[in-house]
Amino acid sequence: MKQIKTYDGKNILILGLGKSGFAVAKLLLKLGAKITLNDKKDLSSDQKAQELEKMGVRVISGYHPIDLFDQETFDYLVKNPGIPYENPMVEQAQAKEIPVITEPEVALSVSEAPYVCVTGSNGKTTTVMLTQEIMDHYLSKKGGHAYAVGNIGVPISEVVPKVTSKDLLVVEMSSFQLLGVTDIKPKIAAIVDIYNNVHLDYHKTFENYVDAKLRITQAQDKNDYFIINYDQKEILAKEKKVTKAKTLTFSEKDTEADYYIGKEYLASQTDPKIMKKADIKIPGIHNQQNSLVAIAISKILGATNEDIQAVLSTFSGAKHRLQYVTTYQDRRFYNDSKSTNIEAASVAIPSFTDPEVWIAGGLDRGFTFDDLVPLIKEHIKVAVLYGETKYLLADAARKAGLKDKNIIIVNTLQEAVPRAYEASEKGDVILFSPACASWDQFNTFEERGDYFVKFIKDLNTK
Repeated sequence: MKQIKTYDGKNILILGLGKSGFAVAKLLLKLGAKITLNDKKDLSSDQKAQELEKMGVRVISGYHPIDLFDQETFDYLVKNPGIPYENPMVEQAQAKEIPVITEPEVALSVSEAPYVCVTGSNGKTTTVMLTQEIMDHYLSKKGGHAYAVGNIGVPISEVVPKVTSKDLLVVEMSSFQLLGVTDIKPKIAAIVDIYNNVHLDYHKTFENYVDAKLRITQAQDKNDYFIINYDQKEILAKEKKVTKAKTLTFSEKDTEADYYIGKEYLASQTDPKIMKKADIKIPGIHNQQNSLVAIAISKILGATNEDIQAVLSTFSGAKHRLQYVTTYQDRRFYNDSKSTNIEAASVAIPSFTDPEVWIAGGLDRGFTFDDLVPLIKEHIKVAVLYGETKYLLADAARKAGLKDKNIIIVNTLQEAVPRAYEASEKGDVILFSPACASWDQFNTFEERGDYFVKFIKDLNTK
């Protein structure tokens, strides 16, 4: 880890405990900072908060101490990415011109390992995991390793103290995290895709959301690479306009892109036979697109077709992202709990050729589901719907031509799983792709996905 002086002796306020708050607090202590941590939740019995206090961190919890800014001067506010900028502590910091940053800004500044950054509306987690596995396969032959970190669930601050220049960090970046970075400079940055109606409750407008994503390339220069989606023409034009890096494109269908999906192979302009499509283990054309991005990154960094083929032929999917769970009574179950929006569900539903029993539902964000009507019509035989959006989803299913007997309304996911099984037949796919955020019934999409897997196991005991 680089022993930089940026934070040495600085008075830093961390807003929000969580995984990243805990990890960055410990990292900043190693860098010589004086730390205050504030969380609106009561942390009086929280083990992580108690551990930080023993290390010298001042913990203030249960409320936001606005008057703290009048009592002392802070050099930085490091906020949990999910906390909105309308938070009173953030607004007070900005009013006093205190830099508001997120954990990646701190962690990447001390990494001895080179790093690449990946973002996007959908597919970034799978892309990061594929890239990490390909590069780990390649680097292990040279005594190094690749690590998947960031929004994927592993704080960067947790990993940077142990990595060396032989290693590689593959960093998943959310739009929330990117809003709080100023000078991260990845050797390679990639945007898998950008869709509307994603996190607009946070960013307010689609333009703001796009601008947040584009911060991934803001500090790159002509010696760096920016990998972008050839099929999203309007976004592509803006990406090319703002970046100073060399651009490489990928496409699901257009052979003019630098990397593209051919008839039989994933291909590039210099190599028409990188990987046989039929040999890729994870289903769906969107996962072939994710594979293209991982291939483009890995090729720049020296990986070979052998490294790529070894991983893509065995990789079974990121947890909660079109994850194969089990086959029970000749029905295949897939967990796509990370499908927290309509766009994510729209790439999961057409991933199978077998008939599908679809489980969906969750938080109502005020959208209709009409965009899913053509996909429901083509792929779904039965829809089992729960949560706040069950009636909105049922309306879309009726528009798609499903009869009422094939639209099953329940209240909870726990009820939905056995009802989906009862409505299925041998050879069917039972797909949990909620198309909604989890927060009506679960704390996170991970918790929701874990419960889905548990409810499948419960079928065996009934």
